Amino acid sequence: MNARRQGLVRWMKFNAVGAIGICVQLGVLAGLQSGLGMNYLLATALAVETAVLHNFFWHERFTWADRRLGATARRLWKFNFTTGVFSLAGNVILTKLLVDAGAGYLAANASAIVLCSIVNFFVNDRVVFIAPK
Repeated sequence: MNARRQGLVRWMKFNAVGAIGICVQLGVLAGLQSGLGMNYLLATALAVETAVLHNFFWHERFTWADRRLGATARRLWKFNFTTGVFSLAGNVILTKLLVDAGAGYLAANASAIVLCSIVNFFVNDRVVFIAPK
């Protein structure tokens, strides 16, 4: 498979995992905020971390299964430090800005997820799941 086609297939896999991760994140967010009455920003942070762990598991086994070199714990640390930190900060900041602008917390968070996902793909592809040389 040529590199361009492989990149497109990987992008589609990334988005499939991400779509499930969105459901995980929004479900946890709704449960924590609406179900337990937790502050929506704290609930957002916890929901993002839940989705980050979910997504790592599936990216490891599906999206970048061909790049599983070295220790899984090290990749998890890199994934959490890069994608996790960016997603956490991006989701909390963008969710706050959109809620303050009048959006509901779930719609605001869904929009934040989409905006962060493009950067996350490239960070994962170039930093976390490095192609073998």
